[in-house]
This record gives sequence, structure tokens and C-alpha cells, in this order.
Amino acid sequence: MELQLRPLDLNDIDDEFVSWHQNEDGHLDFFTGSRRSFTGDDLHQWISQSTESNTHFFLILGSDGTRIGTIKIGPIDLVNKTSDLVCLIGNREYLGKGLAKEAIALGNEVAFKELDIRRLHGGMFENNIASIKAYTRAGWVIEGKMKGYYLVNGEPMDRICVACFNPSYFPEQSRNDN
Repeated sequence: MELQLRPLDLNDIDDEFVSWHQNEDGHLDFFTGSRRSFTGDDLHQWISQSTESNTHFFLILGSDGTRIGTIKIGPIDLVNKTSDLVCLIGNREYLGKGLAKEAIALGNEVAFKELDIRRLHGGMFENNIASIKAYTRAGWVIEGKMKGYYLVNGEPMDRICVACFNPSYFPEQSRNDN
């Protein structure tokens, strides 16, 4: 399935969208370090305040218009031109189909070409193998490991740190990684 991104707006926050941000099945354990669910009000506030925090939200759409998830780019550090990029496949029917890799690659393109970000970064639980694979297959590299960064069920878990470099700013990095 070919994906596309479009800016998220407040009208997108309906019951289906809010359901993506409920954590009854543990899916959000990997999306947020707090492992909490989000209400419609939380999501409205998050999106409404995105301009103030230099954050951009995008809806991931299938070729048939099916809503699949979100990409968040930000908050953007405008001085250093760096940002986090977070991908959520919220529609559980599309988990495990390799779509996160394509969505992340689209997010990279928006971040680098439209937002002029030099460097993207992120981190995830070491046991979130699917996420690590999705990011690295979308051109990201593993930069390091933060020992015991998270506490999961009272036990320490490492954070895997990943990054992606804009080839306009890092031409050598791009050649070496391909």
C-alpha cells in the first residue's frame, strides 16, 4: 500500500482517532514513555499548541484514504535545526505490515525538504524490535544505547537511540550509510 502524509487538523480528532490513543492493549507502551492513554481533550490541546512548540503533526493515509496513523515532527530546535520524529500506527489493523517504515521515510522527506531540519533523532525501548527495524529500514542509524533509561514493571530497560541525517547537511554521512 502506498502511503501519503497530510497535515493533521482538529477535525481529524474523532472517536476513531481518540481510540488509537487508548492503551488498553498496551500498544502505547511503545509510543510514550509514560505508558498512558490520551483523551480527546488531551489530543485537541496537543494539536492546538503545536505551533507554539514548533511541532508538526501529520496524518498517515493509505492510497484509498484510509487513516492509518500519525507522524509527529517536533518540537523543532530552530537554532540547531534538529527534531524528534515519532511514528504511530494507530489503526491496529495495519500493524505488522511494514507501513511504519514507509511512513517514517515520508516523514524524513517532509522534515528535510519542507522544514529544513538537519538531523532527526529518537529513542525507543530496546525490546521494541519492530520500531527499531522500521526506523533503520527508513534510513536511520542506531547511535547508541542508554543503559537502564526506562523502568518497565520495576525493571530497568535500555533506550536505543536512533538518528537520521539530512543529506543536504551531511553528504558524507549519506554516502557512508548507503
